[in-house]
Amino acid sequence: MMDAFKKISGLAAPILAANIDTDVIMPKQFLKGIDRQGLDQGLFFDLRFNADGTENPDFILNTPGWKGSKFLVTGPNFGCGSSREHAVWGMKQLGIRALIGTSFAGIFNDNCLRNGVLTITLAEEQMNRLASLISRPGTNAISIDLENQVISTTQEDFTFNVDELKKEMLVQGLDAIGLTLSFKDEIIRFENEYYSENPWHKVS
Repeated sequence: MMDAFKKISGLAAPILAANIDTDVIMPKQFLKGIDRQGLDQGLFFDLRFNADGTENPDFILNTPGWKGSKFLVTGPNFGCGSSREHAVWGMKQLGIRALIGTSFAGIFNDNCLRNGVLTITLAEEQMNRLASLISRPGTNAISIDLENQVISTTQEDFTFNVDELKKEMLVQGLDAIGLTLSFKDEIIRFENEYYSENPWHKVS
């Protein structure tokens, strides 16, 4: 099971450069662990921290108006590069629940779904208006209502499309295993009928 995503409110931060890859999102030195612990520290590590380990005050997630953001508004092709799932684990550990952009890299997008992070794709015109709003402190508090497919801001609402299966999994907090188990009764019924008709296939 994952954390369900129905309606969540919080701050949104702009990270609008194009083609931000997973090496930037989660540098390679954080891939050595055998568990997922501490990946929130690694998220955007080379951007968030100076060489001496202190916070970089110029990075958006370290600034007072955007610190603790639950949402990122991203540039095109966000999450390109290697397929490392650690990038999404780190975002989830830091409290990022959704990404809003014009496009996302395919494997990264799939990794987000598997870990309960919503990705929303908007048209460029909508993105420009949203990015303008959330780039100013004071107008960067938004609410995402997945069930009704609406992003609400202080000045404007944005509707978005989402795949129905993706929506169902996130609203119910189901990962791939959880989704499969939701069909448990049907699976057992099929299995019983199949072995009844083909008993020689059943492994004792």
